[in-house]
Amino acid sequence: MKKIFLFTVALLFMICAALPAGPTAKPSKPETGKEKALTKQLESISKQTYRYFEDFTDEETGLTYDAVRTDDGEIDPEKHTSPTNIGMYFMSTIAAEESGTLSEEEAISKIQTTLNTLEEMETWNGLYYNWYYTDDGSLMTDWGEFISTVDNGWLSAGLIVAGEAYPELNEQTSDLVDDMDYSTLYDPEVGQMHGGYDAAAGSLTDHHYGALYTEPRVASYLSIGKGDVPQSHWWEMERTMPADWDWQSQTPEGQTETYDGIEVFEGHYTYNDQKYVPSWGGSMFEALMPQLVMKEKELGEDALGLNNQRHVDIQIEYAEEQGYEAWGMSPAATPDDYKEFGAAPLGHEGYESDGTVTPHATFLALGYAPMEAMENIQTLKSYDTYGKYGFLDSVNVETGEVTEAYLALDQGMSMVAIANFLHDGAIRDYFHQDEIGKKPEELLEKEEFSIK
Repeated sequence: MKKIFLFTVALLFMICAALPAGPTAKPSKPETGKEKALTKQLESISKQTYRYFEDFTDEETGLTYDAVRTDDGEIDPEKHTSPTNIGMYFMSTIAAEESGTLSEEEAISKIQTTLNTLEEMETWNGLYYNWYYTDDGSLMTDWGEFISTVDNGWLSAGLIVAGEAYPELNEQTSDLVDDMDYSTLYDPEVGQMHGGYDAAAGSLTDHHYGALYTEPRVASYLSIGKGDVPQSHWWEMERTMPADWDWQSQTPEGQTETYDGIEVFEGHYTYNDQKYVPSWGGSMFEALMPQLVMKEKELGEDALGLNNQRHVDIQIEYAEEQGYEAWGMSPAATPDDYKEFGAAPLGHEGYESDGTVTPHATFLALGYAPMEAMENIQTLKSYDTYGKYGFLDSVNVETGEVTEAYLALDQGMSMVAIANFLHDGAIRDYFHQDEIGKKPEELLEKEEFSIK
């Protein structure tokens, strides 16, 4: 009996050895000492940053406070929220689960609470108003009744990502996104999106989102993916303004190309021999917030991805030329307000630069300048900007003055950027898994900016 057993074991061993090997994980490239240090540092920052969402999200409604100021050590929360904040909360919670800060069950429970509230909130054509109270989700009318194209775009993006990350939520998230009718914000005569709709006045804004390289391109992209607006909309946005528009900061150079039968002026600006397509104000979040969900680096190698790299490089170079010890200029809270900052050469009409830098800009740049980001993080920490909820919102590196505030938007951008960097673009993958994110991919692939 023993011999039969041994023979059987030997035979099974030989059969198994003869079978073709199953798929094996591709060996990852060994991390250098600096890369290991960056990974460890980012994991710690992510965990610390998510505390903001844990402590300042209403437990009953699942709505996150817009901002919290901590002057004189006192917590002063701003208990209202926006569609962008809600979208960033979804993606930050998924990022926290990806990093192990939350369990999957905890993440689903948190997002479910918010979804239930969203279903009861007042909307216009399925689109959400700019401000709601966090304690009950009621409409906040103190600041008007405005429906913002760009803010709804970020809520839709967050819903899409949540539905792909957690299939048990997909029906609920998909229904909400389906109801968000972006055709009501689209101007077919111009081929562009209005800035929004003023419900109190009963009118769409006079201005349109005419420039491609700004943060509303997420709303444009997913509106096309939904089928709410035509694909031609992508080509009707300006890369630079026409060369004869003399108000812009540079006279653009470039040539006209034809995409899908539409002529597009592929213009560019130049700074220190580097060519790039400008954003409106030269800020980091206009340039790089969309790549939190859109695969611009992977699919737009000769267009948006390359341009993102140029904006990061020039932000760093510009800060150095100004004599700033740290870089990363983007809209941020200031000690007494909220202001727009940017690297002026990068904008159609550049925002001011007075030495104020904001940490979220560093995290947005992780995929394009990781080692420079690591050094910048250390420099920012030397200004005593790191607190209980991660990085405070800004510091003026000329005066050393730190803004004692945390913003949900900026904490969210930091969380999602870190997750993408540490987990192989996980948030972007979820977005592009959905048909809405997948359908317009050819728009990213086929274009070539005139910046090589």
